[in-house]
Amino acid sequence: MMRGPGEAGLVRALGTWGLAASIVNITIGGGIFRAPGSQEVTGRLGAAAPLAYVVCAIAMAFVVLCFAEAGRRVALTGGPYAYVERAFGRFAGFVVGWQLWLVGTIATAAVATIFADSALRMFPSLPPVPGRALLLAGMFATVVVINVLGVQFGARLNMASTIAKLLPLALLIVFGLANAKSSNFSGATMPAVSDLGRASIVVLFVFAGLESALVPSGEVRDPARTVPRAVFIGLAIVTVVYILIQVAAQGVLGDSLAGRTAPLADLGEAVMGPFGAGMIGVAVVLSTFGYLCGMILAIPRALFAFARDGLLPSAMATVHPRFHTPWLAIIVQGVLSLILALTSVWEQLVIFANVAVLFVYLGCAAAAWQLRRAGVTDEVNTPPTIPGSALGPPLATVVIIALLTSVTAKEWIWIGGAAAVGLLLYWFSQLRTRRVAPAENPPAPQAPPST
Repeated sequence: MMRGPGEAGLVRALGTWGLAASIVNITIGGGIFRAPGSQEVTGRLGAAAPLAYVVCAIAMAFVVLCFAEAGRRVALTGGPYAYVERAFGRFAGFVVGWQLWLVGTIATAAVATIFADSALRMFPSLPPVPGRALLLAGMFATVVVINVLGVQFGARLNMASTIAKLLPLALLIVFGLANAKSSNFSGATMPAVSDLGRASIVVLFVFAGLESALVPSGEVRDPARTVPRAVFIGLAIVTVVYILIQVAAQGVLGDSLAGRTAPLADLGEAVMGPFGAGMIGVAVVLSTFGYLCGMILAIPRALFAFARDGLLPSAMATVHPRFHTPWLAIIVQGVLSLILALTSVWEQLVIFANVAVLFVYLGCAAAAWQLRRAGVTDEVNTPPTIPGSALGPPLATVVIIALLTSVTAKEWIWIGGAAAVGLLLYWFSQLRTRRVAPAENPPAPQAPPST
């Protein structure tokens, strides 16, 4: 699978720190501002809640090994979709790509609702009914324009927004740990495996984002080296931030942490007064806006990849002649996300998105194993071996299957329905291809019989 005409028009502008910033920016979105107070996490585990983050970090380390191994071998736009398609063929690639796009679209819409709600709290005089819709429309229009103007512009904004969101969180961590009480950890006990598994699959949502950040692989400089470095840097930063936030919140708020809908704002108010609550409110807006910029940078590339491979109309793979970005895919993605954001509820989407993303991770683990076994590489020279990468696929597979055991029957029905929609889309695309092919390739004229 070579770089096609549309692919060749893309600019490889993302370096290690630009891609790492995109990973951190997309991963630290809106979920961490709610997760510490989740009943499924803190309500189940109490003071032992940081263990769920440790479990997810270990699981993601195995997954990251798979992404690093596949990403250094396949340099096409599409991320996991391109990895799986290269390893197992068109149908398998589409199945994973569909799940990837679905997760990214749902997550984008869900975090957009947090942005709108937080912005409304900052402007109480704004009428909520038309105000919320106007905020969402204005926000999506802004991030669409930013990303159409060029991947370098979008990457620089990712870097700036990542720093802007991490500074308030760092301040909150410092003040929170300084005011933490050891008595709030005294009741911590080793939780049951079932409770730890269920809490971990919820916490997984705040770790998700890596798979979306890697979609613009066709715009990464020296992907064989850049992708492995960026994913490990991004995961390390995210893990440290999450664990420290949970410990700080538990240390200050104690047993009252469970059930809070704005636990970090409450933590900020507890340690810094009204200023702290206001600071976190601003941080939520900055964080969610940065997340949305990163997602509108990454997720439209999945639509671009589908169109490049004939699964969507070829117009979706159009690259802007001046800005060298898949401008039509970006605009379509922005419109779809806006529509979903106007009708979605955050809490109903978390587990559904997590199950889908686990299947993306499972597909990437299998692809990493196959690409390594077959010796596939898009580079002229064989890329350097990543230490421990051979252990990534089997360990990631075991951990993913273990996490999936905590999924309920209702959640399996939801994911099955979404998969069925994707299969119908694939079937229609194949049917269209069969009908168009004879017209585009008429049979050669037969030579007249010899006499």
